[in-house]
Amino acid sequence: MKIIVTSIFVDDQEKALNFYSEKLGFIKKEDVPTGEYRWITLVSPDNQNGTELLLEPNAHPAAMEYQRKIFSEGIPATMFGVIDLHKHYQQLIEKGVKFTMEPTQMGAFTIAVLDDTCGNLIQLIEK
Repeated sequence: MKIIVTSIFVDDQEKALNFYSEKLGFIKKEDVPTGEYRWITLVSPDNQNGTELLLEPNAHPAAMEYQRKIFSEGIPATMFGVIDLHKHYQQLIEKGVKFTMEPTQMGAFTIAVLDDTCGNLIQLIEK
């Protein structure tokens, strides 16, 4: 068994698509109309057949409340791995990405947290 799709709630699918593709560099894999919303997935440019990230509308009240609460508590919605966190951090700062935590050593790992502008905090970890 393997993870093929994982989702993240977003408050605006188009805005999220732009952020995750233009700022973070993910590649759009699927973009299919599903009534009022779309089935939009992205993949890592380094693993285009790997796990897809679904930009899930937070239209349901439970999803909206969950997203709002974890954001207000400073809890990242998900985590992405990078090889050189300080390099990625600088590149993202230059693209206008806002961080709530600069690269910080946490035991054996270095992490940083960014705001995706769509209602989520995303943790980056150097792996």
